[in-house]
Amino acid sequence: MALFGFEKDTLLDLTVNVIPLGIILFFIAAFAVVNPFGLDPVFSGLQFSLMVSMFLLLAVLTYYAGRAIEGAEEAVDHAAIEEPNATSGTLDEDDTVEEEAELTSDDDELPEA
Repeated sequence: MALFGFEKDTLLDLTVNVIPLGIILFFIAAFAVVNPFGLDPVFSGLQFSLMVSMFLLLAVLTYYAGRAIEGAEEAVDHAAIEEPNATSGTLDEDDTVEEEAELTSDDDELPEA
């Protein structure tokens, strides 16, 4: 199940940001329904603008954090796929070419007389 394009593990990682988003949303709704500080357009406007801006900033941060987590997981998966020989203990082609170059350069040296 992919919600917003994120896997289940990524959504679990993002829970630390989703909980504060819910708390901020609760207070926005609570202050919209019950106005404990009276009706002052300047004060209420400032109060709601602060809460809504923090909600939006945290939502954007959460989205980009999720994208970064997904990208890091994909990079680890691709690295594991591209280097299967590292786990088996055999040499990669690049390593054998470097070793052959070292061997041939050692053979070219003439012994000192």
